[in-house]
Amino acid sequence: MSESLKEAAKILRDNNKKTQLIYAFNGSGKTRLSRAFKELLASKSDAHDADEDGSELAQKNILYYNAFTEDLFYWDNDLANDKTRVLKIHPNAFTDWVFKEQGQDRNVVGHFQRYTNPKLTPHFNDEYTYTNLSGERISVPAFSEVQFSFERGDDESESNIKISKGEESNFVWSVFYSLLEQVVHVLNDPIKERDTEQFNQLQYIYIDDPVSSLDENHLMQLAVDLASLIKESKSAIKFIISTHDTTFYNFLHNEVNSKSCFLLESSEDKTVSLVEKKGDSNTSFFYHLDLKRQLELAIENESVERQHFILIRNLYEKTASFLGYPKWSKLLPGDTEQNRTSYLNRIIQFSSHDSLANMRSTHLRPEEKQIVKFLLTHLVDNYSYWQQEAQNG
Repeated sequence: MSESLKEAAKILRDNNKKTQLIYAFNGSGKTRLSRAFKELLASKSDAHDADEDGSELAQKNILYYNAFTEDLFYWDNDLANDKTRVLKIHPNAFTDWVFKEQGQDRNVVGHFQRYTNPKLTPHFNDEYTYTNLSGERISVPAFSEVQFSFERGDDESESNIKISKGEESNFVWSVFYSLLEQVVHVLNDPIKERDTEQFNQLQYIYIDDPVSSLDENHLMQLAVDLASLIKESKSAIKFIISTHDTTFYNFLHNEVNSKSCFLLESSEDKTVSLVEKKGDSNTSFFYHLDLKRQLELAIENESVERQHFILIRNLYEKTASFLGYPKWSKLLPGDTEQNRTSYLNRIIQFSSHDSLANMRSTHLRPEEKQIVKFLLTHLVDNYSYWQQEAQNG
């Protein structure tokens, strides 16, 4: 049964479990669902900039982490001089609380180094002023910029580093996790004994895919931290976590009690289905078979669209992972690396999630639709994994 995003969000809101886990392929609407859930919980108090004490956090009934959270952080690469590269922090209630009000910058650094490298060090700015080219005096508040260095441990350091996109995601998560850690600890105390009242209105923590660009070791560290924090939480606050990563999903499934599990799928008419499941991904979801079924149905109905390149890519990735291939591109047709690369480039072109790709038409030319059919046939006919599945079926 298909639902609108709002209807799916209501299913999550009306669930009484402490934790809700959602698995979905990339492109299925995880981030859109997190936004729909936030809008569903929006109250009149959200329209106010701050309460009487000047803190926006006291108005919040939900803390959420998704791709939009990362948009609060952006680079100034000093293109004119190529000397100073800083990660800018857009002013918001969460970072102001973490850095300015609670002084959690050391905790943020500690979490970041656990997820990346102990020698990769963030440095936060103090408040300063400067004169721009127009002669105006500009005031820059503290904790609004971050620079990174690599400390080698021998009194030498490499400063002014532009970190990778994955490391940047880890940094943003470390800021959020420091806030989340404090929220859980504060709410565990009886109301009259809490150090602050700022979190009293919170009802939900919504976390959408915090594992992007993490290698398996650091992914498991994040999963362990998050599962431990959920188990430590004794208050009425609820957790909703969505992910495309089966390892991350399975770990949380096995570690967290009082939970509901869902599979989120999208339809061609942009509706979604949020189906409750039992067990981890290996015993209840059968994602690979569902992917194959969706592709076969689209090919049979001659309704192949751009989104089916995302599905064929997911199918190749899962097959490669099961067979132990280091790269899923190794499974592509072609006797040479050059031939496989041509198919790889075409898949990446049509399965991209960047903003330009999302603005393109979903419709494909006949020859592009044939590529999807050819790639599915190649995978099923040439790898024993799928031949064994056919015998089991």
